[in-house]
Amino acid sequence: MRGQSLDSLLGNVRACTLCAAELKDGVRPIVQAHRHARLLIAGQAPGAKVHACGVPFDDASGDRLREWMGVSREVFYDASQIAILPMAFCYPGRGRSGDLPPPPVCAETWRQRLLDALPGIRLTLVIGQYAQAWHLPRQRGTVTATVQGWETYDEHIIPLPHPSPRNNIWLAKNPWFERELLPVVRQRVSAALAAG
Repeated sequence: MRGQSLDSLLGNVRACTLCAAELKDGVRPIVQAHRHARLLIAGQAPGAKVHACGVPFDDASGDRLREWMGVSREVFYDASQIAILPMAFCYPGRGRSGDLPPPPVCAETWRQRLLDALPGIRLTLVIGQYAQAWHLPRQRGTVTATVQGWETYDEHIIPLPHPSPRNNIWLAKNPWFERELLPVVRQRVSAALAAG
């Protein structure tokens, strides 16, 4: 499998059934990638609405994320500009206090191989605790601490909280995020997408 083309990898991901026995809502891998993509969104896993429609971040979280990034839907869904690779590609189902965590087997099986097939990535937005645990080996523990420590990471990676409406309380308690970090996010997103 070493050296496998991105198109071939994506075909395998979209046909993956590794977690089928554990996914009550069924298998529906949702991913967006192109070998020329310059920006990577490393998320958690699709939610129920995204599972139903098959389009990544086609929900309130996506609306907020696009606003944070300062990009239109057209740019966001242009795979030659933006790759969207969650830690798990299928909706993991609902737990007692929200969606279940992404099954680790997905990232263990596919993540590094897909990242290796995306040589043009200039900026990675790392959303939520599961993506941060994988992408940021020097992670600070909580999502809040990790996001607050954004300046300690390489300039090509920015940790973010999840843009879900469930995080409205977090956003209200952390006004520095919108005041200090979002202008940097927009500037770096613009620069990454402009890179030739």
